[in-house]
Amino acid sequence: MYHIQHECASLPVFAGRHAIRRVYEWASDQKAVGGSPDPMREDMDKVLVTGGAGYIGSHACKALKAAGFIPVTFDSLVTGWRDAVKFGPFEEGDLQDRARLDEVFEKHQPIAVMHFAALSQVGESMVEPGLYWRHNVGGSLTLIEAAVAADCKKFIFSSTCATYGDQDNVVLDESSPQYPINAYGASKRAIEDILRDFEAAHDLKHVIFRYFNVAGADPEGEVGEFHQPETHLIPLMLDAIAGKRAALTVFGDDYDTPDGTCIRDYVHVCDLVDAHVLGLKWLQANKGSRVFNLGTGSGFSVREVLDHSRAVTNHVVPHEIGARRPGDCTKLVSGSSRAMEELGWKPKRSTLDKMISDAWRWHQNGHYSN
Repeated sequence: MYHIQHECASLPVFAGRHAIRRVYEWASDQKAVGGSPDPMREDMDKVLVTGGAGYIGSHACKALKAAGFIPVTFDSLVTGWRDAVKFGPFEEGDLQDRARLDEVFEKHQPIAVMHFAALSQVGESMVEPGLYWRHNVGGSLTLIEAAVAADCKKFIFSSTCATYGDQDNVVLDESSPQYPINAYGASKRAIEDILRDFEAAHDLKHVIFRYFNVAGADPEGEVGEFHQPETHLIPLMLDAIAGKRAALTVFGDDYDTPDGTCIRDYVHVCDLVDAHVLGLKWLQANKGSRVFNLGTGSGFSVREVLDHSRAVTNHVVPHEIGARRPGDCTKLVSGSSRAMEELGWKPKRSTLDKMISDAWRWHQNGHYSN
């Protein structure tokens, strides 16, 4: 069992686009006056974090830094932000560029890969499936081949519960059948299959995490959720409160749930990345490849999210009731008993109040411009 004592935590707070340079300057000053040692010592293990300039990836970099690793962000910046890279070196590149990947592996010699980079819009994947197969699957295959060639054989993959498809009104676990119904979910399942094949052929050990919705932000406000365009419920709701967009539409209030609105599962981003760091420690302990689901086991209804938002922000969420969307399930939730029992994962912030309050704090002051 492993424990991580932090809440997306860290060294001195250096914000802005020049944060990494300022960290190094601070470290040099401290060393010169006999203060704290260099926060990125040469003897610290490096972890290559794909998508480290994105929402989840940037929080993972902070968690890795707090756990004693040097996160090396590899990101194309197509959807990520340079301003979000604050906790370790940055390498710009495309996952389908094998030569660039080989260069980065040679330069940094990471002990593991933590793979977040992916296109993730379900609707887009339905109309542009080739984009998802090319980028998600093709890019991941190139990354996996480069990792194996570099003898970097510990791989943590951020997958999705979308691989299960629409299994309504059940609590999903790792043994639930996988029937993805869109190219996004199918691309993630294909990557899981690739990892299993590469373990059989090349002894590539891996940990796979599957989850539904991620919410919240770093409680210290160094990084947060900032998508353009935004598609996630909580930031959309906070935008509506702030008058940045029209009233939120609640798609249906006649579902077979206590309040009539559909139920979805949410995990706080800090809890999620804590699990990924625990997955890395699992592989370092030579415990073998494993799949873990991350969820609450019960979920929250849309109405609950709206009500808690009003309580946290002291603002009514402007919203209107619309018709049901075709294909929307009544309840999609996942359990996490395996992660809790085997990894010792303890989600500390995955309550609605904490997720919304952390998101609201970031939403009022946090954004990226570069």
